[in-house]
Amino acid sequence: MNTVEISNELIQFIESSPSMFHSIKTIRTYLEEDGFTYLPESSAWDVKAGGKYYTIRNHSSLIAFKVGKDLESYHFQMCASHSDSPTYKVKSVPELEGPKEYLRLDVEAYGGMIDNTWFDRPLSVAGRVLVRNGSKIESKLLYIDKDILMIPNVAIHFNREVNNGYKYNRQIDLCPMFSCGALKKGAFDKMVADELNVKAEDILGKDLFLVNRQKGLVWGLENEFVSSPKLDDLQCAFVSLKAFMEAENEKSVNVYCCFDNEEVGSNTKQGAMSTFLKDVLHRINNGLHKTEEEYYQAIAKTFLVSCDNAHALHPNHPEKTDAVNYVTMNGGIVIKESANQKYTTDAFSRALFTGVCQNVNVPVQSFANRSDSVGGSTLGNLSNTQVSIHAVDFGLAQLAMHSCFETAGVKDTEYAIIALKEFYETNVQIDEAESVCLEK
Repeated sequence: MNTVEISNELIQFIESSPSMFHSIKTIRTYLEEDGFTYLPESSAWDVKAGGKYYTIRNHSSLIAFKVGKDLESYHFQMCASHSDSPTYKVKSVPELEGPKEYLRLDVEAYGGMIDNTWFDRPLSVAGRVLVRNGSKIESKLLYIDKDILMIPNVAIHFNREVNNGYKYNRQIDLCPMFSCGALKKGAFDKMVADELNVKAEDILGKDLFLVNRQKGLVWGLENEFVSSPKLDDLQCAFVSLKAFMEAENEKSVNVYCCFDNEEVGSNTKQGAMSTFLKDVLHRINNGLHKTEEEYYQAIAKTFLVSCDNAHALHPNHPEKTDAVNYVTMNGGIVIKESANQKYTTDAFSRALFTGVCQNVNVPVQSFANRSDSVGGSTLGNLSNTQVSIHAVDFGLAQLAMHSCFETAGVKDTEYAIIALKEFYETNVQIDEAESVCLEK
């Protein structure tokens, strides 16, 4: 596996995923080309040993699974990532008129982005649009594949404090410029309608988000780095998908999850805190003609790798990270731990996953926040509110998390695929939290 080639495939994966709805469409394309069968949530499921299946919720979350043929020790082995990234959502009434002939968009923050990274860049919009078609209302994907927006900075001559810690007001400073006179009120919905070949009056709802149009790239004199929008968390969605598809394990049910809304708390019908994962696991259990008692036994022997990126040591601000529990790009996969349980990792899950990585010589790094600062959380501990299982928090080291253009190491993408493929191919046999056997 060539690190530059796999990083370029990662960039293509991200470019085809300008919104969470497009992310799921892209993942579906990978799965369908590999022979997976789609099981709609609203239909009866026919699940068989040896089968490959997937289902979706809200067209922004997806769960896929492969059923082994020898399930004597029935259990699940799972990875979970998320499809969304911090950006700005276009409000239902999208246009702000003025001053003078200007036409701007009215947007609000989705997640916790670094505001100043969004200025002076070519932008567009992507998401889904709900359109009336006779007696039906249909969902359509939209991506305006053109530079149509920009959020202009105020010249330093008018804002002398901009380099001294200026605080941006999102209602004032972050409104994208759409036109300076060529377009009039109603142009945004007309643009959307024209792109979809429908009438503007037939558009009944929109979930549209700003998209950074800057192209991802591999860079550095020795091609050390990969930079792109949305590395958090589409890099993890990509590596776990590649590993899941390449791995074969006849002794477990391998599961791939990609949830929406992690950046805003996961507490939605399609987020990690929803019943989505629990519902799917129950339906797999029923499809395999297992009893409820067998389901609970399987859950006790199940393991989850919660996949979300980690903060790399910053070259200009090493003081922001812990003195010894810091991680570097191209240094290997990251296991994240937190005493306050923001991450799922404990000694048992750390040992289990470290053992898996050792089996394929993938280097493992340890991340913990400074004890005098509060770190973020991720989806592993949130999904555990619905399906309580042993889990580890895993990530790849990156810089500028929640910038609209982030940077990671090319080697780590390859490391992650190797490690997660080994996890999926290993028969992980858990005996409570006392011991675990890692068999091939």
